[in-house]
Parts: sequence; C-alpha cells; structure tokens
Amino acid sequence: MRLVGENVDQGVYPTRQALAMAEDQGLDLVEISPKADPPVAKIIDYKKFLYDQKKKQKEMKSKAQKVVVKEIRFGPNTDDHDFNFKLKHAEKFIEEGAKVKAYVFFKGRSILFKDKGEILLLKLAQSLEEIATVESMPKMEGKRMIMMIAPKKKK
Repeated sequence: MRLVGENVDQGVYPTRQALAMAEDQGLDLVEISPKADPPVAKIIDYKKFLYDQKKKQKEMKSKAQKVVVKEIRFGPNTDDHDFNFKLKHAEKFIEEGAKVKAYVFFKGRSILFKDKGEILLLKLAQSLEEIATVESMPKMEGKRMIMMIAPKKKK
C-alpha cells in the first residue's frame, strides 16, 4: 500500500504496518485510490476530513446563483397602455436579474388570434432587446403562447 500525507514518510508499506502507523498517531488510514497499483492511502483525521468536505459543499452552494423566473401574462387583445405597464414590470424584473416568462393566454375562441399573440410577444422582446436576450422564441403550449427572456450578461 502506497502511503501519502504531510506527517508520514511517503512510500510503499504493508497494510498492517500502515494501520499501525495510523494508530500510533491517533488518526485514521483512509484509502484514496483503491484501483491504483499499489493502492494509495492517506493518514488523516477522517471526522475532520468529512467536516471540511461538508463545509466546502455548503460554501459552494451558497455562492451558486439562484435563477428566479417571473411571469407576465397578456391577453391576445392587450391594449397599448396595459402593454406598457407590463413592459415596465418586465424591465424591473430583468434589472433585478430574474428571467421573465411572458405568455399570452388564449380563452375560448380567442385562440383564432395566434398571430396577434405572437406579434405582442415579439414586440415585448424588441422593447427589451437592449437589456435582455430572448432565450426561446414564442411557441404554443396548450392554450398559451410562451416566450422566455433572460437578462444580458454583464461584462
């Protein structure tokens, strides 16, 4: 067994001798690479090792960015004033760093006006093009036409 570590004479030792060395130091013998020839082991405090690993994972998790998705709903016959009102909300969401899921909901016979819904979503995308990018173009999902907009990457 190949032994590595800070406070150990590195080299190849029989398993019993490596275990005895670990016990003398009051530490644990941990196998790092069992498939190597000879297998590699390290003398460390295993509880402290696990604690440090958990701490690193927790730190990485806290640094990870959480993606927030905000929804904005339109009707196929949304008026200019309503559109501008919802556009301001979309701008605010994007400046906060959230993605925007804009959709046009078709009720009853209004499903005949799919082209109006698509024009509305493309108009929204065009209005937001300076601060956001279109992640997915308008597409129908059941009675909804959905489009995803994400904030532009800051340099």
